[in-house]
Amino acid sequence: MLLHDWLARAAQDRPDDEAIAFDESRLTWSQWHARVRRTTGALAEAGLGPGDRVAVIDRNHLACLDVLLAAGALGAATVVINSRLTDAELMELLRDSAPRIVCAGPDVGPRIDARRNECPSVERILTLDDMFDAWVACATPRDAHEDVSDDDVALVIYTSGTTGRPKGAEFTHAGLRANAISAASIGAMGPRDRVLVSMPLFHVGGMGAALTAIHAGVPLSLLRKPEGQEIVQAIEEGCTRAFLVPAAIATLLDIGPRERQALASLTLLTYGGAPCPLPLLGRILAALPDTHVVQVYGMTELCGTVTTLSNAAHRDTTRPERLRSAGQVIEGTQVRIVDPSTRADVPRGASGELWFSTPKRMVGYLDQPEATAETITDDGWVRTGDIGYVDDDGFIFIDGRLKDVIITGGENVYGLEVETVLASHPAVAEVAVIGLPDPMMGESVVAVVVAAPAAHVDGDELISYARECLAGFKCPRRVVVVESLPRNAAGKVLKRELRERIEADGLRAYP
Repeated sequence: MLLHDWLARAAQDRPDDEAIAFDESRLTWSQWHARVRRTTGALAEAGLGPGDRVAVIDRNHLACLDVLLAAGALGAATVVINSRLTDAELMELLRDSAPRIVCAGPDVGPRIDARRNECPSVERILTLDDMFDAWVACATPRDAHEDVSDDDVALVIYTSGTTGRPKGAEFTHAGLRANAISAASIGAMGPRDRVLVSMPLFHVGGMGAALTAIHAGVPLSLLRKPEGQEIVQAIEEGCTRAFLVPAAIATLLDIGPRERQALASLTLLTYGGAPCPLPLLGRILAALPDTHVVQVYGMTELCGTVTTLSNAAHRDTTRPERLRSAGQVIEGTQVRIVDPSTRADVPRGASGELWFSTPKRMVGYLDQPEATAETITDDGWVRTGDIGYVDDDGFIFIDGRLKDVIITGGENVYGLEVETVLASHPAVAEVAVIGLPDPMMGESVVAVVVAAPAAHVDGDELISYARECLAGFKCPRRVVVVESLPRNAAGKVLKRELRERIEADGLRAYP
């Protein structure tokens, strides 16, 4: 069953029901299906076929979903790229993905056209304005090609690049369907639901939410600008399910009563993409007493969520330690905790690298067989690079990243463990723990902190606070206070950028 077929089924079952809201546009399922059939025809008339790729580069746009469904019907794949990248970064990803057609926002298209000679695969650049609409309007509607299989690659999403160069993760129709089914089961999606898609479509969280709604045949609201006012308005207009990063939730809670009331009206609020500080989590639970609050954990290569911390676990006051966990694996997913050096399973309760097996996972990295082999084992397990353990009840606790380990005086320190402790201090709004070069210790543990509103961060006090909960070698040697932490569009802190910024300020060596 192809992505195109999901929309066709909804158009047949509920043709006159609203399917999607985007900007001022409101389309029924039959109207959207007709639009996608014309897009399919336009791509076919342009010569797009099995194995080809088309790139979409813009903020969230209805045309991105149109192209994804249409290209997949022809056996082609859609590459969704972050429009906020620099010109050099865009060129790198376009050369890597080699699309024949590029659909770009009006502010991006001219930038690409000016350097078109650097991307020899690109035959046509369409701006996502009247140019794209006119191109589609002239086409003959077309249905899915009969030779396309649900094992064909339909979507390419690039990894965030927080620990290295971005890589294109390839997903099939079947894998995306498995993800949609599992995501719909979180909080039991029903016919009265409406899905808010505020995360970017170039991120697996945003694209996964949109495809989950289409597969379930429930309407969605696609936001071009995921800002507070737009989110609140979408919820007030009927959205019942939303996925937000913790920083966005904190902002909404801080703005005012209207925003808090909107969040509290949600049936389901899922959060993820970055750890949620326990003080913020306490505020969320108090402000949203009737909303199902669920944490999700996953990664691009796994097509999103593989574990959830349920609403019941969030609100179980007898087991507060579970709020530090990533929850339990979702149905159809298996987990192993593996010694990263020997690749042998470690005893329950011991730390190791998290490996997952799931039918949702990517088939591999685009044209990178060696990188694929490093991430996916011969028997299909995905190595996450995250370090953690599983307790006796199956709750998964994550300590940090294998590639982000701080080695200080011969001891391994995982930043997430230290961040969890420091984030519980009332003066701390956000914190990132990094390692910086030290002439004696190799690396020193450094806490980069954003102060809570109206609070003053005392570095010595914060270090003493950490020593109450952590071994001495894990405690920060220095505290650096900043106004904000650099993040990518998924809400993850860009620690590499943070290190470079602090090192540029001369903060390298510590006593």
